[in-house]
Amino acid sequence: MVALGLVLIVVGALVLLAGLFTTGDVGDASILGIHLGATAVFLLGVFSGVAILWGLGILRFGSKRQLKQRKEKRHLQKMAARLEEMERSEHQGSDEQL
Repeated sequence: MVALGLVLIVVGALVLLAGLFTTGDVGDASILGIHLGATAVFLLGVFSGVAILWGLGILRFGSKRQLKQRKEKRHLQKMAARLEEMERSEHQGSDEQL
């Protein structure tokens, strides 16, 4: 999820910058050899802005999810260590009674 969010942000920013720096005085642009009118440049800006915002949302959701998974994993490892310690102490206690 984090990688997808980063890709969307980068692609959106690159398209925005390409549209910004290739636009002439009239509003026409030529991006990747394709001639675009003023309306197409506007829509390209809107879509790249949406891609950036969507990428930020996905990045935020993915990072929260990863953090939660790390906390759960750490908690489970601690619990497993406690269980192993308790089992060892039980086996040692039962061996001493024999």
